[in-house]
Amino acid sequence: MGFGNQGLGQLYRMSFFDINNIFFETMGYPMSYLEFFGTIAGAIAIGLSAKANVWSWPIGIINVVLFFFLFYQVQLYPDMFLQVFFFVTNLMGWWRWTHPKEFEEDRKHELRVSYMKPVQFIVVFILGITGTFLFGALAENIHDIFPQIFSKPSAFPYLDSFVTVMSIITTFLMINKKIESWIIWILVDAIATYMYFVKGIKFVALEYLVFCFIAAFGLWNWMREYRSYSPVENVREY
Repeated sequence: MGFGNQGLGQLYRMSFFDINNIFFETMGYPMSYLEFFGTIAGAIAIGLSAKANVWSWPIGIINVVLFFFLFYQVQLYPDMFLQVFFFVTNLMGWWRWTHPKEFEEDRKHELRVSYMKPVQFIVVFILGITGTFLFGALAENIHDIFPQIFSKPSAFPYLDSFVTVMSIITTFLMINKKIESWIIWILVDAIATYMYFVKGIKFVALEYLVFCFIAAFGLWNWMREYRSYSPVENVREY
């Protein structure tokens, strides 16, 4: 993702990467090719994750690359750089799911789903809450610390920080195919749905509401797959 500003500018001026190149308009909302296909790729990737399908990772890479250029053009630079993180973790997940250790294989010779030990889940959640308060405190005061950059206070400093921190943590749980990741995704998506709805970006809120149901299906499906393993396979380890 090593593009300079000039390179990015030249690339998004290509018709597909330009958010001003409208694919269609619905209910007065102009939908660009970039936003449409980026969103569709993300939805497909999440749906495949719910089915424990390894193709969720390469399709997820398409999603984050398209969103990288989307966020660049709407000046959401932190979200743009977050896509770099997701690009790397998608590569990690793709490799991890297709190159399990011998005792981690399922019938398709891919990484099998597994539970975390209860104490590990508790530790992960404590780390998430701690990170939420640290980032939340920064977000709450960022308009005072950098007034020239952030002229208005953060709308939901702690809720937004929870969504960000737990999304990062849960991504690594997904890489290791931990069933508990879907429990956290349901909570994260529900909070995100509320925030986006209140802030008036209702199309995005609707998308995250759908993600809640996909995450619920993912939880059910991964639990069902786990129960399909033989007792010898069901060794809980992290």
